Amino acid sequence: MRAAMTRIRFKGAAVAAASVAMAVVLTACGGDGGSGDKPESKPNESSASSGQESEKPAPDEVDESQVLASVKGTDGVEVVVNSATRESGGFVTIKGTVTNNSDQAFSADGWQGGEQELVNNHASVAGASLVDQQGKKRYLILRDTDGKCLCTRFVGGIAAGAKAPFFAQFPAPPADTTEVDFQIPTMPTATIKISG
Repeated sequence: MRAAMTRIRFKGAAVAAASVAMAVVLTACGGDGGSGDKPESKPNESSASSGQESEKPAPDEVDESQVLASVKGTDGVEVVVNSATRESGGFVTIKGTVTNNSDQAFSADGWQGGEQELVNNHASVAGASLVDQQGKKRYLILRDTDGKCLCTRFVGGIAAGAKAPFFAQFPAPPADTTEVDFQIPTMPTATIKISG
């Protein structure tokens, strides 16, 4: 009987220790390296003003005064990349806008990519990637522990004639890589310069 009680206490202690360890790991994964620039620091006000809601807000407002690249899809959708910034936490943040120039709502079909973990991101840029031609590497979008991309999600799609801001975060390529290809499934490739 005593041996059984000792085993139960030991199992309880092991479960408690595992829970504490998991909490520490999850807390460590949620950090941004102390840069103070948190992806969810500010609501996406521009999106709400155009009648669109984003599930995840952009880290900052999109500065549309600078255009790094602009690509147009066959369905009347235009993606403009306004910035690609290397962050101190070891990642790159891409910001821009998506304009729906068609006469129908745009639901970003296929933009979440084919990867099983990302399929549940629905109307988003979850399938986007950065390609470092110099280093011959592809960088997939960052995601949280639930498989949600660190990117804008266009809840309800983008209405005909509307524009919505977006952001997407990727692991940073080496510091000497300053130019990458930004790719969204179904859209042409956009070559952009990384600043910072």
